[in-house]
Amino acid sequence: MSDDINRYHRSADRFGDAVAGMQDWAAASPCEGWTAADVVNHVVGTQRDFLTAQGVDLGPAPDGSADPAHAWRAHDERVRALLADPAVAGRTYDGFFGPTTVGATLATFYGFDLVAHRWDLGRAADREERFDDGELDLLERSVAGFGEHLYAEGICRPALAPPADADRQTRVLALLGRDAG
Repeated sequence: MSDDINRYHRSADRFGDAVAGMQDWAAASPCEGWTAADVVNHVVGTQRDFLTAQGVDLGPAPDGSADPAHAWRAHDERVRALLADPAVAGRTYDGFFGPTTVGATLATFYGFDLVAHRWDLGRAADREERFDDGELDLLERSVAGFGEHLYAEGICRPALAPPADADRQTRVLALLGRDAG
């Protein structure tokens, strides 16, 4: 299994743990106007849109309105099965930042989403989610790579000024317009 696929699996595993820990799907998330259910449905929907655009058949979409946790599990299971096929994971295309593969995009761009939105689910559940150094590296690289596009309408709120004594995670979250306080 490639490094990209391993990274995707790790991010998806940790996101899945946060999904499994949700009790109140109507709880507000840090994403303005979104509930915890909306966060999960966003993650599933954007991955499905990307994979479909790359010619990957995911089958029917799981119903996230009735049971977001089930929708995530069904989606994740299908994505993992597809990524086990090197022809899918290694499929090349011209991405926003140049030539890349489906597997690399899921590990990086969608990995960013899985990590950031895992924190959002934790906040919705009033539970602390801690990032490891690799996840913080991914978020920092992504913020640098996205540049001002990160703050376009509907993506992240403008960066916040973290406290002077903030730890690395708090500083990274502030870059994503999230208040870890």
